[in-house]
Amino acid sequence: MSVTGKYILALDQGTTSSRAIVFGHEGQILSLAQQEFEQIYPRPGEVEHDPEAIWNSQLSVAREALQRAGISAGQVAAIGITNQRETTILWERATGRPVANAIVWQSRVSAPICDRLKAEGLEKTFRERTGLVLDAYFSGTKIKHLLDTVPGLRSRAEQGEVLFGTVDSFLLWRLTGGRRHATDVSNASRTLLFNIRTLNWDEELLKVLGVPRAMLPEVLSSSEVYGQTEAALLGAPVPITGVAGDQQAALFGQACFQPGMAKNTYGTGCFALLNTGAKPVASQKGLLTSVAWRIGPEVNYCLEGAVFIAGAVVQWLRDGLRIIANSGEVEALAASARDSAGVYFVPAFVGLGAPYWDPYARGTIIGITRDTTRAHIARAALESIAYQTCDVLRLMQEEAGLRLPHLKVDGGAACNALLMQFQADLLGVPVHRPAVVETTALGAAYLAGLATGYWKNREEISTHWSLEREFTPHLSAQQREQLCRRWERAVARSRAWTEQ
Repeated sequence: MSVTGKYILALDQGTTSSRAIVFGHEGQILSLAQQEFEQIYPRPGEVEHDPEAIWNSQLSVAREALQRAGISAGQVAAIGITNQRETTILWERATGRPVANAIVWQSRVSAPICDRLKAEGLEKTFRERTGLVLDAYFSGTKIKHLLDTVPGLRSRAEQGEVLFGTVDSFLLWRLTGGRRHATDVSNASRTLLFNIRTLNWDEELLKVLGVPRAMLPEVLSSSEVYGQTEAALLGAPVPITGVAGDQQAALFGQACFQPGMAKNTYGTGCFALLNTGAKPVASQKGLLTSVAWRIGPEVNYCLEGAVFIAGAVVQWLRDGLRIIANSGEVEALAASARDSAGVYFVPAFVGLGAPYWDPYARGTIIGITRDTTRAHIARAALESIAYQTCDVLRLMQEEAGLRLPHLKVDGGAACNALLMQFQADLLGVPVHRPAVVETTALGAAYLAGLATGYWKNREEISTHWSLEREFTPHLSAQQREQLCRRWERAVARSRAWTEQ
């Protein structure tokens, strides 16, 4: 496919906002548009989205990004899509209308289903075939929950009237006017329904979860022609040629193309990924094995550690406690305290992810005294992001049998210098922040551009990565271990808090 435009448009559909970014050939940002949308909390530990809010916000920012860049759709060579991964949407094939709210990846609503499957001895089967732990985090049990609880939905799904998709599939369906129901291997590998070795939907797991095959999207590579947008949406048809889940897209955007390269994304959650090459590496201690991407016949796998609440803790300081008016204020407030004064904040609002996988943990702030101020709580909240990341990366190095020379970082909270310095201090290795921190969208753009010939190969892409700032560790090993031991004590107090 020849290049017919000068720019790449990346659609970055996240948990709390939809974004669109126009990139140029050097990987530089020409324009960015972002729009937050409502988070729905039906019950404690449950999180939902209105799929129409996802669609409307994403379409709106796509149009706005083009307008801000001063370009038309006809000047766009391709669109890449990246998305919050495990969030589950069911919609009618005939109308495209959602049949229920989206169940967000953070939601614990299907934890009882996971408990029953574990009691039936099925955890090992799921682990071996999907590379995932049997947890409410993933899409498969969310689909089952909807089919079991929405009257008449299962029979409609069995008749092919209702479709399932992660957010990428839903956007693709809407963008192409219902002509394409597809996903890529990276998103499929996060559903609990996909065999990461055969790269196909697993018939036995579909049967166990009662998910009709007719609901599922076609699984494609991460970089190929998916279809074209409806001309009326952006003003001209634009090819959609790249799709990847947000964390795999960020790994690609950070140019972590070789086995042993790792990145951590600081978004709503925190996600550390390590490229393990052409073979999946099984974890024994709570890490996840996923498909990183597939380009042509080549498949790359990764190890991942998932932290559920990272940047979302700052949103809670803003919207819950209201101790800041906007998220940008948190760094200055936290920096006004010399340290957290012994306050530890475990933000287990929806349970704990890797390496604990405890859906019944809940948030804890401990160490409060009469001297504690909102600055100490803000600092403890930021530090909690670094502690959780450290838990994951220590385990990742142990299981992969390597020591990270440095950590590449990206995502919104990577702009927070206080957090990045504390992260380097805890890990004991330098933290490298790139010039372009929007690597999730950049990865989607790169995948889309490779499929159209906009970029020749990954070697060319690697030349676009550049260092903006390095954070070097200052703490002694003894100080580091003392902090981490107290963090472990705080985590222990948050665990198994709610009744099963």
